[in-house]
Amino acid sequence: MLTTNPFDDDKLREECGVFGVFGTPDAAALTALGLHALQHRGQEAAGIVSYDGEDFPAHRASGQVGDIFGSEDVIKSLPGHRAVGHVRYSTAGGKGLRNVQPLFADFEFGGLAIAHNGNLTNSLAVRDRLVKRGSIFQSTSDTETFIHLIATSLYEKIVDRLIDAVRQVEGAYSLVVMTQKKLIGVRDPLGVRPLVLGKLNDAYILSSETVGLDIVGAEFIRDVEPGEIVEITEDGLRSIKPFKPVKSRFCIFEHVYFARPDSIVEGTSVYDVRKNIGRELARESAIEADVVVPIPDSGVPSALGYAEESGIPFELGIIRNHYVGRTFIEPTDQIRHLGVKLKHNANPGKLKGKRVILVDDSIVRGTTSTKIVDLVRQAGAAEVHMRITSPPTTNPCFYGVDTPSKDKLMAANHDIESMAKIIGVDSLAFVTIDGLYRATGLPGRDNDSPAFCDACFTGDYPIRLTDHNAENKDRKLSQLVERQSA
Repeated sequence: MLTTNPFDDDKLREECGVFGVFGTPDAAALTALGLHALQHRGQEAAGIVSYDGEDFPAHRASGQVGDIFGSEDVIKSLPGHRAVGHVRYSTAGGKGLRNVQPLFADFEFGGLAIAHNGNLTNSLAVRDRLVKRGSIFQSTSDTETFIHLIATSLYEKIVDRLIDAVRQVEGAYSLVVMTQKKLIGVRDPLGVRPLVLGKLNDAYILSSETVGLDIVGAEFIRDVEPGEIVEITEDGLRSIKPFKPVKSRFCIFEHVYFARPDSIVEGTSVYDVRKNIGRELARESAIEADVVVPIPDSGVPSALGYAEESGIPFELGIIRNHYVGRTFIEPTDQIRHLGVKLKHNANPGKLKGKRVILVDDSIVRGTTSTKIVDLVRQAGAAEVHMRITSPPTTNPCFYGVDTPSKDKLMAANHDIESMAKIIGVDSLAFVTIDGLYRATGLPGRDNDSPAFCDACFTGDYPIRLTDHNAENKDRKLSQLVERQSA
């Protein structure tokens, strides 16, 4: 049986979502709900660690949140007034239960659980240094690097040890950390990965997105600022800023695809930005057509914006099946060929004889786009034009997003004209980088001081890539092979 859906391998995937609760007796239940809202950020595994005043009960497993935490008995096994949770799609470290978060460790000051969204770009260098000093790593996740840096720090207070740790790492990260007395949120100095702060009555909540607050009825307070540490105790909240302020570089792909459309990120509605991208596409790459069709679900808001701006009718010409699981059937050649129909099916009445504009968020390898176009043509479309709501993806991400290597990215190896021929469309256009910035409310991209991390489109990496050299290309961190139970 498959552990991942073989028909959904042509999208960029966010690595993780984090959630934490401090100050309510149903902390684990609220955390499970929060993870449900963040499920789109990782579907491979999930975990929750709580604190009951004495111990740190934990439950972690492979699978989706509803399957893992859908039982009342499981939630009851996680008592306490505080909890931290995590949903995961593996990039750094790969699969395996030893990498499922939150990770937990006992220190001289007591227990500590940590959940991490993002990726460190110097974890191998730091890991080598720690191993030489005697650290013994139990996982292959870069998250464990934080645990060993905290353990080896010479500072006395937990928050000072954490500051010491984050000053030694490079990369993109949002952390939620829980100890006997505290819940701590941390965001990297450039604020590449998101983290928000909310409140439910007297309880504080940390979440990767505002939808995590919405599902539990919590009030959004603010974004955790880039480079900020928020320390939550029984005495309230304290803000610590251990880094010198720098211009933030929030991940622009959160607006394009990663975040849920009903989230507010960095003070901006994701839904509104996506509609604006559609409007920009209609202005930048207009073409005569009969119908605008989104590739669901991420293409829907942008297709609406394109239709409104162009005056071309919007139709649901492709219907998505939301009930295709990640574990399905053996991937025979015949099943792989039919696989796209498991997730998407054409709506012939809205496509036959029509000049169709398909709107999607990105083209990665191009395999899914080719199958979708073929599906639309088989339904009788007279013409098929594709409009993409991001610029061409020409570079891999090293900051917590699962992307293929550059030689497997279609846009890195083909110009737009040849991409259109491969995919099988009559025309292909991407939103420009300036158009994408305009959709967020800015006049365009300031090349001297960009407002976002857009390295996957521009190759402009704002954080140095210490580990990513030829020496480490094929490096294997562990010989342990885990066999997961059925």
